[in-house]
Amino acid sequence: MSQTVFHLRLRDFELQAERQLDASLCTRPIAIISSHHQNGTVVSVSKEGEEEGLHTGMKVSLARQMSHSARLLPYNSALYRRLNQYVYSIVQRFTPTVEPSGYGKFYMDMTGLEQIHKSHEQAGSKISNIVQDQVGLRSVLGISQNKLVSRISSAVVPDRIHRVIAGNEARFLSPLHSPVIPTVHQPPVWKLIKFLILNRVCQIQSIVDSSDEARRLFGAYALPLTQEVRGQDLSAVQSPMMKDHILEQTVLKEDTNDITTLWSEIKQLSEQVAFKLRERSQVAKRVRLEIHYTDGFKYESKGQFLKHDNITVLTETWRLFEIANARRNRIRTILLDISGFHQVAQQMELFEKDTKIDRLSSALDIVRKKFDFLSIHSANVS
Repeated sequence: MSQTVFHLRLRDFELQAERQLDASLCTRPIAIISSHHQNGTVVSVSKEGEEEGLHTGMKVSLARQMSHSARLLPYNSALYRRLNQYVYSIVQRFTPTVEPSGYGKFYMDMTGLEQIHKSHEQAGSKISNIVQDQVGLRSVLGISQNKLVSRISSAVVPDRIHRVIAGNEARFLSPLHSPVIPTVHQPPVWKLIKFLILNRVCQIQSIVDSSDEARRLFGAYALPLTQEVRGQDLSAVQSPMMKDHILEQTVLKEDTNDITTLWSEIKQLSEQVAFKLRERSQVAKRVRLEIHYTDGFKYESKGQFLKHDNITVLTETWRLFEIANARRNRIRTILLDISGFHQVAQQMELFEKDTKIDRLSSALDIVRKKFDFLSIHSANVS
């Protein structure tokens, strides 16, 4: 299952917030400033203010000289923070994994939720409409299979909702200006970009097609730059409380309490977690399993993973599932939240102590790293 990431952006968030608070500001030129001191700077400007010559980064003293009719408003962080938190609580209704990325900007992991909405565009439209109806703020939404492309889409495309189909990321980025790529802003890269007059992403793409030439020009920045101009981004959407967590979730294709189906889902979920733990060479002291039922109720249980082989993790996960599954209702979602990590000692032994289970887990890891996690499955043991 490919990942689906939404990026909700409330453009001119501070300006919208001020105009929502005071309707008289809706038609006049306004600017949000860092301070009323003459050395303060303009943080955000309305279109009416831009028409009078104001722009972001301008000194307050100059802004006062340029426009006598513009209203200069101090940066009201308390207002923006409360409004941002309210929008956050709204978008959390659509997915449990939401990552704020600044005032008025939210990443949303919508992977596996296709069964709930007819399409991603319909889900995006519903989110935007609710935010506008309940908060009064307009938004745009970028949809793709990763955070990078979704964020760029919401920044550069004027459409209310824009989706970049999987596989079209590089083509979407190609005509855009180079500064949309994060690594371009690294001082050594930016200096070279300006010197070579690489104004468009397509020009950088043509250079990184040759890995040797890319390494000669960009050195240590060659790999991240190559991935970004191709629209590749492996970073996960993480809620503020999940920065040091492994979070794995499965949304069942159909709500069920069939034990065979649930065992299969738990098995795949636990193997994904075990695979990530082995990559980190860690075990987990805190494991929380959460079950969401079809009627909206949720139950949880807690344990720990003292080893990171597939059998140990599966056994403990199933034990936690049986504890948490205290109702007869059908289940919609199963979530594993792993934290409290500890490194596994890698000291070599004089005599081999690897068990058959350890060797099997290692063999599966080799195949999954080369191809894909879902390229191979371990057999069910009755």
